Amino acid sequence: MRAPVFLLTLLFLAPLLHADSPATIAVLRYEPVDASRQRTVPVKIYRVKSAEARPVIVFSHGLGGSRENGVYLAEHWARSGYVAVFVQHAGSDESVWKEAERGERMAAMKQAASARSLLDRLGDIPFVLDQLELWNAESGHALHGALDLEHIGMTGHSFGAVTTQAMMGQKFPLGKSFPDPRLDAFLPMSPSTGRGLGATEAFAHIKAPVLCMTGTEDTSVITPDMTAELRREVYAALPASDKYQLVFEGGTHSAFSDGALFNEKQIEHHHGAIQVISTRFWDAYLKGDVTAKASLQSEKPRSEAKLIAKDVWEWK
Repeated sequence: MRAPVFLLTLLFLAPLLHADSPATIAVLRYEPVDASRQRTVPVKIYRVKSAEARPVIVFSHGLGGSRENGVYLAEHWARSGYVAVFVQHAGSDESVWKEAERGERMAAMKQAASARSLLDRLGDIPFVLDQLELWNAESGHALHGALDLEHIGMTGHSFGAVTTQAMMGQKFPLGKSFPDPRLDAFLPMSPSTGRGLGATEAFAHIKAPVLCMTGTEDTSVITPDMTAELRREVYAALPASDKYQLVFEGGTHSAFSDGALFNEKQIEHHHGAIQVISTRFWDAYLKGDVTAKASLQSEKPRSEAKLIAKDVWEWK
């Protein structure tokens, strides 16, 4: 009699054993082409399957990076109830250094950190948003109905932070600005001060929620004039209301990357803190979580993210 009972148990459990775990992350890669610019914009999308549409986070990589960067963030955000869309920008991506001779890589990187590259990036983001709208509406597409496009956040590191700042409405010389109203909240990691304008003129009008992240040693070999102190001027120039800043004591430019760059040191608690605090921010402004917002406007992130005494957490 034991065998039939055992078989019945297996039959009962079989659907559960083969069901997708709610924490299983689906990774999708696409290479849509912007016909108007004859430009391919690769994306890598992370999501956990859900019956409900989920808010979207768009990530822009730094100079010399790719859509493969930031896995520690992408997977965490996907498991936290978001669809993470990592964009690759041709002309300022990994091809810049991979296709250069070893002794010419630094010069190639500096050349790629150009206004032309920034303009290309500022065309890439609206194009990707357009594509997400098409895929979300396309019957049979893997993303059909999966995206809550009424709630979209944007983030990026280094050159990706510059891209993020521009998309949130940073002002440039000659009155230029490039905001996209579809974006709701912004998280620049290693932000940069105004290009050709003072920080106040560039950022004082920004009303959207913004979380800046940097470190006390957050400098750059590509743009050595962008000091750690200057990066903090972005937050200082932003107007009060829904603005936040995290500054890691001893945090270098690599604090936000997957691995150390140029032999910079990485500190153990940084990635965990970035995951926790960024998710609280997205919860507050993409999900409307009032508890998350109240937490941000308090000292709670210090303990939740295991910040050290000299790390700075501030809001206004």
